[in-house]
Amino acid sequence: MSTAVETFEPAKPGSITRMEGRVVVTPLEMLDRATAQNAPVEILERLMALHERYEANRARQAFDAALASAKAEIPVILKNRTVDFTSQKGRTNYRHEDLAEIARTIDPILAKHGLSYRFRTKTEGGTATVTCIVSHRDGHSEENTLSAGHDNSGNKNSIQAVGSAITYLQRYTLKASLGLSASDDDDGKTTEPEVKVISHEQAEEIRDLIGKTSSNIDVFLKALKVESVADIPAKEYFRVIGMFTEKMKRVPQP
Repeated sequence: MSTAVETFEPAKPGSITRMEGRVVVTPLEMLDRATAQNAPVEILERLMALHERYEANRARQAFDAALASAKAEIPVILKNRTVDFTSQKGRTNYRHEDLAEIARTIDPILAKHGLSYRFRTKTEGGTATVTCIVSHRDGHSEENTLSAGHDNSGNKNSIQAVGSAITYLQRYTLKASLGLSASDDDDGKTTEPEVKVISHEQAEEIRDLIGKTSSNIDVFLKALKVESVADIPAKEYFRVIGMFTEKMKRVPQP
């Protein structure tokens, strides 16, 4: 019994699809016929499972098509915020796009293609975890999760430290989920931000993931344009962790 669909064209439930001169009966149509013929329960259960897989596959294809169309329309997002402060570790100076600017840019385009997103957050100990869930109106959704310690930079109190970390992770999980890019505004400023690298603990975490995923470290470092793991810019940390997290999902479990 084949349910292969050569080209995706959303069909109404229970409809009959025509492909290359052939009539392809959907699993729901087959289930209706089996029910009308008083088929055994075992046959009905198998057809119901087939129908569920068929619908899940259709929903995934619709999600992929909608996301591709949306990404083709989403422009480069403007970095509209500046962070500039000095601590015991030195001066921190960089520009970034806040969550409101990202939402203002992408929300109308995502809605046009039946896409939406939401966040699930969790704090445990000194760690905040944020999961971005991107969903399509046909039912398929995909998730991207990142974790980080509370943001104790500046003069933040404990609540602000948690909120800052969550907002930061919301931006990065959303950008990672949609493959977004950002660009500085053209305000004529020529000051280059100080390049900060990852911490020793973060470098050890990345080395561990390289080993667990059997990744080629030379290819990895060349892609990031750095000479060693310790030279990875701090701003790339979450993107790298997200990349290895996805790769870990494909590693066969013992």
